[in-house]
Amino acid sequence: MDAGSVSISSEKSHGIAPRPPLQEAGSRLYMPSLSTASRNPSAKCYGDRFIPDRSAMDMDMAHYLLTEPRRDKENAAASPSKEAYRRLLAEKLLNNRTRILAFRNKPPEPENVSAADTASSIQAKPAKQRRYIPQSAERTLDAPDLVDDYYLNLLDWGSNNVLSIALGDTVYLWDASSGSTSELVTVDEDSGPITSVSWAPDGQHIAVGLNSSDIQLWDTSSNRLLRTLRGVHESRVGSLAWNNNILTTGGMDGNIVNNDVRIRNHVVQTYQGHSQEVCGLKWSGSGQQLASGGNDNLLHIWDVSMASSVPSAGRNQWLHRLEDHTAAVKALAWCPFQSNLLATGGGGSDRCIKFWNTHTGACLNSVDTGSQVCALLWNKNERELLSSHGFTQNQLTLWKYPSMVKMAELTGHTSRVLFMAQSPDGCTVASAAADETLRFWNVFGSPEAPKPAAKASPTGMFNSFNHLR
Repeated sequence: MDAGSVSISSEKSHGIAPRPPLQEAGSRLYMPSLSTASRNPSAKCYGDRFIPDRSAMDMDMAHYLLTEPRRDKENAAASPSKEAYRRLLAEKLLNNRTRILAFRNKPPEPENVSAADTASSIQAKPAKQRRYIPQSAERTLDAPDLVDDYYLNLLDWGSNNVLSIALGDTVYLWDASSGSTSELVTVDEDSGPITSVSWAPDGQHIAVGLNSSDIQLWDTSSNRLLRTLRGVHESRVGSLAWNNNILTTGGMDGNIVNNDVRIRNHVVQTYQGHSQEVCGLKWSGSGQQLASGGNDNLLHIWDVSMASSVPSAGRNQWLHRLEDHTAAVKALAWCPFQSNLLATGGGGSDRCIKFWNTHTGACLNSVDTGSQVCALLWNKNERELLSSHGFTQNQLTLWKYPSMVKMAELTGHTSRVLFMAQSPDGCTVASAAADETLRFWNVFGSPEAPKPAAKASPTGMFNSFNHLR
């Protein structure tokens, strides 16, 4: 709750309508009477309990109490017996009345408050019921031959509710709606293993990065290879990220390349800033900023307005170069409710989750999680963040943002939880670990009411591939 809304909510909770500004509580301006008593005995007497009221004072008594200290000085030479008699007489006559100023005990009761309003104000507002978070996975699938490599990205969940996972040299598709599994592609040993997978925004096409440095584009509706991007990198492609028609690829050579998949000469921009493998890539929701993390412990923020197809000599293309992490930066997650907020996670010798303002490059907060941070996901409906970890607990941790209080720790994996993917409705999270299991967690609650789907456009970004080759 915002600090500025406390007084308003307080008035509402007591059933009192908020008063208009610069207006008195009554119908006319009230001026307190200076008389010691009211001529009309039936008239109500108002006043302020923090200002002395003359009607409640005994002026003679006040005069006596004010002049008594002077008499004490004048009678200082009197005998002890006379002094004792005087004190006893004052005690009996004054009846221990020692206050000069008189105040009201309490303010008058509001006239416009009914008994029903008073009863309702006593009843406290019901507290928001805490969401139940299951502590165990609702489903577990085998994932044999899953490559145990921190720097790869082998799991993704598409907008059509189909999960893709790379196991060795093969990409499998698991339809979450029907529970059916199908094989998309198995590459030969010279090209494999598969090092990254990423769904296009349409949920039908998927990019597959290979150990041989090639990138394949597949149509999953027909299991057809549309094209292969060659010569983009010099070594394996471990990270992929889509921004509409642009497929951004990150390689072990440290380069980040924007590929326009609609055109034959697909390389349109190259970002150079990492000296080692690029293991994390994420575009912001607006598509204006790209976050990249590398094995050189660096985090870069790139802005599309600063991109150039021909980099100038000696010119840095990044918007921010952030060096706070002390290990590889793979886990990246843009906040869904604050466009310039980015969460990042560091490797085994860093163990921290950091939050960044990507407009200014300022680090807003850093939390030591105690173990390697492998992946990060935001809750789309609540201010929560989910992280997956390695040794020692190999757990998933749910954090409340921004307090970063732990809400739950989900255990079950017996080895580091390398990859996470979120369902299209934002409620279910799939986690793949080095223990070769794929687990599904209902960690983010129930889905919201579905919105009517927009009509599909007759033209798509891959429609021109029939005429490319």
